[in-house]
Amino acid sequence: MNLLWDQHACLPLQAGTDIGVLSRFARPGPTFVSVNAGYSPHSFADSVALLEYYRNAMAGRPDLEVIAAVDDIETAGAAGRIAVAFDLEDSNPLDGDLTNVRAFADLGVRTLLPTYNHANRAGGGCLDTEDTGLTEWGRALVAEMNAAGMVPDGSHCSERTGLDICEVSALPVVYSHSCMRAVWDHPRNITDDQARACAETRGVVGITGVGIFLGPNTPTLEAMARHLEYAVELVGIDHVGVSTDHSFDAADFLAEVTANPELFDESYTRWGPIRWMPPETFVTLGDHLRARGWSDSDIDAVLGRNYERVARATWQDRNRVGTAG
Repeated sequence: MNLLWDQHACLPLQAGTDIGVLSRFARPGPTFVSVNAGYSPHSFADSVALLEYYRNAMAGRPDLEVIAAVDDIETAGAAGRIAVAFDLEDSNPLDGDLTNVRAFADLGVRTLLPTYNHANRAGGGCLDTEDTGLTEWGRALVAEMNAAGMVPDGSHCSERTGLDICEVSALPVVYSHSCMRAVWDHPRNITDDQARACAETRGVVGITGVGIFLGPNTPTLEAMARHLEYAVELVGIDHVGVSTDHSFDAADFLAEVTANPELFDESYTRWGPIRWMPPETFVTLGDHLRARGWSDSDIDAVLGRNYERVARATWQDRNRVGTAG
């Protein structure tokens, strides 16, 4: 079976949440899911508490395993477990302290977005009217992420900030959950220039399953395939991947949109309540692409092997260097 690699999914951001919903990704073969552990409203203490809860809740479960190294994904899959690591959707949980990058890496965070929709200390966001790009602190952040074995992620960043991340990173960059603006014009989607710059870092553009990013709130395999095929034609099969950006906390997220208008704009609300592609649909993507005439090798690359390549080039083996939490 193909490796299936979902580079971003969202549990409720609170201790006590049911992490068992991740079992909805269950399928034959190795499966990896990156779970979000905080974004711009969260502090270092908030995200550490979430990570410790998630890690402890998954410990000893027969269906889930927090992994420390890339090779653990295949081992977990052979044992019938879904492999899990974590990501952060903003640099605010660092509390302005770059030494916290390594602390998060030790807790299983493998990917970090410098900004979430709006400008912060690191750079600009995709919903800003003025695009000032990556700041000096943001550049230092990318360097620290490279050193700590954490993948820089341009999703939610402004165009200039994303391009700057690709320029300064010594290791591959990803857009973990960003569709193509040329296919559907949404401010959260990325331009052709951003996709090309990402590919030049040996990185991956991750087409995601959120309806408002795929089209007019259409979270279908057909819509996802259109974005995938455009991206493959633009940057090549080795630089395209997938993610659900599935919100297991949909009600909480929609309440967040209402409660935090400064973080979102009408592009999030004009099509009604956001719709997400469910995991049960996402895990059938390979069959859908095969029916469209995709080769097995191309399906294998996009479903997971491209992200696996980035991880092997970036992650440090926490089995060797030690873990926290």
